[in-house]
Amino acid sequence: MTTETSPPVAKRVPTERIHHGDTFVDEYAWLAAKDDPETIAYLDAENAWTEARTSHLSRLRTELFEEIRRRTQETDLSVPTRKGGHWYYTRTVEGQQYGVHCRRAVRDGETTPPISSDGAPLDGEEILLDGNLLAEGHDFFALGAFDVSPDGRFLAYSTDFSGDERFTLRIKDLDSGELLPDEIPGTFYGTAWSADASVLCYVTVDEAWRPNRVWRHVMGTAATDDVVVHAEDDERFWVGVELTRSERFILIDIASKLTSEVRVIPADNPTGEPAVIAPRRQGVEYSVEHHGHRFLILHNDGAEDFALAYTSADAPGDWVPLIDHSPGTRLESVDAFANHLVISLRNNGLTGLRVLPIAGGDGHDIEFPEPLHTVGLDSNPEYRTSRLRLRYTSLVVPDSVYDYDLTTRELTLLRRRPVLPGPDGRAYQPEDYEQQRDWALADDGTKVPISLVYRRGTPRDGSAPCVLYGYGSYEASMDPWFSVGRLSLLDRGVVFAVAHVRGGGELGRRWYDQGKMLAKKNTFTDFVACARHLAKAGWTAPDRLVARGGSAGGLLMGAVANLAPDAFTGIVAQVPFVDALSTILDPSLPLTVTEWEEWGNPLADPEVYAYMKSYTPYENVAALDYPAILAMTSLNDTRVLYHEPAKWIARLRAVAPQGEYLLKTEMEAGHGGPSGRYDAWREEAFVNAWTLDRLGRA
Repeated sequence: MTTETSPPVAKRVPTERIHHGDTFVDEYAWLAAKDDPETIAYLDAENAWTEARTSHLSRLRTELFEEIRRRTQETDLSVPTRKGGHWYYTRTVEGQQYGVHCRRAVRDGETTPPISSDGAPLDGEEILLDGNLLAEGHDFFALGAFDVSPDGRFLAYSTDFSGDERFTLRIKDLDSGELLPDEIPGTFYGTAWSADASVLCYVTVDEAWRPNRVWRHVMGTAATDDVVVHAEDDERFWVGVELTRSERFILIDIASKLTSEVRVIPADNPTGEPAVIAPRRQGVEYSVEHHGHRFLILHNDGAEDFALAYTSADAPGDWVPLIDHSPGTRLESVDAFANHLVISLRNNGLTGLRVLPIAGGDGHDIEFPEPLHTVGLDSNPEYRTSRLRLRYTSLVVPDSVYDYDLTTRELTLLRRRPVLPGPDGRAYQPEDYEQQRDWALADDGTKVPISLVYRRGTPRDGSAPCVLYGYGSYEASMDPWFSVGRLSLLDRGVVFAVAHVRGGGELGRRWYDQGKMLAKKNTFTDFVACARHLAKAGWTAPDRLVARGGSAGGLLMGAVANLAPDAFTGIVAQVPFVDALSTILDPSLPLTVTEWEEWGNPLADPEVYAYMKSYTPYENVAALDYPAILAMTSLNDTRVLYHEPAKWIARLRAVAPQGEYLLKTEMEAGHGGPSGRYDAWREEAFVNAWTLDRLGRA
């Protein structure tokens, strides 16, 4: 299948797909047979080829890994969060892959969180869960649920040891430290306790792995006796479950890409019939937050960027306006506390927080000095509180945790993530780096924002190498974030840029709508426009530009490879959604039906079929001079199946054999890649080494 001097060659098995009078021959469909030894042998051969082709980078990979490790305070402790009579926090220990989840009792007169600057355990610590012990004997480990009951006695947690995001749910008695016999396999994310902790609600999936059922488990009974609270039969919708911050109601969230419905159960009557807040109406999205005598409703009914209303908690009915719609200011969520509401919003491409006092008076925005930043609420489980826990970061400022006094408006920095000295022994100084926003002009005249960060003094004469990152789907915003691993690129003279293309949510709901369905190509042309702009403005040049994206951002990578191969010297596509049309045509695959409101339904609509076929990367591979491509995937990924990038690389080699195409498959991982932190650092070092090699900085 492969030799030391030639890449793997996938056999061709013509398989016809016929829709709307169109025939497509898929010669590599056989790679979808995950249990076929020939498939595994091919993936192993690809891994061996990738290792051989990158063996000259092994020393650099080690250097980059060590730079991440050296800059990271490996033994560390998160800022504790108060809930009831305890402070909850997570510790990491040098040499250990996973976090240790702990709590410590609140002491008399203690109003501020106890902080351990060296990461040492707090005096009086109680270990709730040690991820390292749970992970022993497994190549992969992830936590799904981690939910302490309202009385603080029980911990519901769930584990996944393969990466397929299907968890086994267990319950631990925190008083005795013992695991209870209650054990529920095959669960999904999301749990909610009843007020007295006698009942636990949870979620399961259907055969297409769509979260479709909410269950009620009575403590001390067998899982086979559990009762379905809600079963969602409409395949466009998925379900979730949560307990309100007030701990008064269990919420059942039901949503498609365009429509939502919320049902509530009193937490003190968990066997009661769920009450509908408002029946679903196509195109109307809303979310619910409980606050005293009312339910707060964040909705888009006649409000493109959302508005806030409320209805009675005793008898939900008409919605009474609270905050009117303001075009251009996207309201993203509302959090209710006893005496304040906090609105998370975005305006002009930046996130923000607005505080509204219940007692009356004008609301106010919490101010931050940097022109580019990301701010949001951190964990705030207490309903009656005078303080907010915030999390703040930017492209140059590490993750920072603040407390905000709701009365005095004082902002107190509790902790900034330490960045230890790098290879040169110098302490990290944000002023050594610069960040700024630039704008590209899309083909239709739309201005597309670009966020950039680089080391101070980096030339702007077209000689600097650059990495351009993009996503552009699901209204997900690529807000500025800090990365220790990225410092290794910046210190080698690389400019890092983020293209905020349409399909994301950076500039409000309209920005999203203009990059989905039959406007999806705007996502791709926006990214190319950003690449062209960076070269024209002197930030870089096409032969010094590497593009990077993952998942739906991997679709973006595959599309721009076909659209503008001359704009890049390399492309990194991680868990890439590159066989989009084949996947969206198959309702039996995970998540397909729920995705029709994002991409369109090519099964039912010939126009959607033709439009998707015109851009889906796999089917549009042509005899082009492609840049070097590194595709990375995971065998147990349930969101973007491994065979999409495997087929894509095989087709690229067959149709454009002069190119350099590599496929790296994690054989024991899921959509997020390796689970342990050291393994994740090694993967990032692998990507960055390949990137630096393409940029001439290896």
